[in-house]
Amino acid sequence: QVQLVESGGGLVQPGGSLRLSCAASGSIFSINRMGWYRQAPGKQRELIASITSTGSTNYQDSVKGRFTISRDNAKNTVYLQMNSLKPEDTAVYYCNADVRPTGSYYYTSYWGQGTQVTVSS
Repeated sequence: QVQLVESGGGLVQPGGSLRLSCAASGSIFSINRMGWYRQAPGKQRELIASITSTGSTNYQDSVKGRFTISRDNAKNTVYLQMNSLKPEDTAVYYCNADVRPTGSYYYTSYWGQGTQVTVSS
C-alpha cells in the first residue's frame, strides 16, 4: 500500500506565501516523477509543476517565477513553495507521484487527497 498525504494549505492574502508538502509512505521501492496539480471550481485539474528523481523541473507558465517545486528523496517528500499568491491561484491542490511499489516491476500513479488553498483579502 502506498499513500500520499498533503499538508500546508489554508487561507492567505494576495501577495502572501504558502508551502505545501506531500509525503509518500508505504511499501515504496522507488519514486520517479512527482508533481503538483490544482483544480479550481468548475475547471479541469491541471498540472502546474513537476520534478524528476534527478531534480529536473517544469512549470506551467502561470506559476513560473512564483512557485518552486522541490523534493527530498530520502523522505519521499515533494514540496511546493508558493510566493506572490493571487486570487486566481485559489484551488484544491493535489500531489501526484509515479511510484514503484516494493515487489513490483512497474510504476503506478498515486494521488494525494488534496488540500485547499484560498487566496483572498
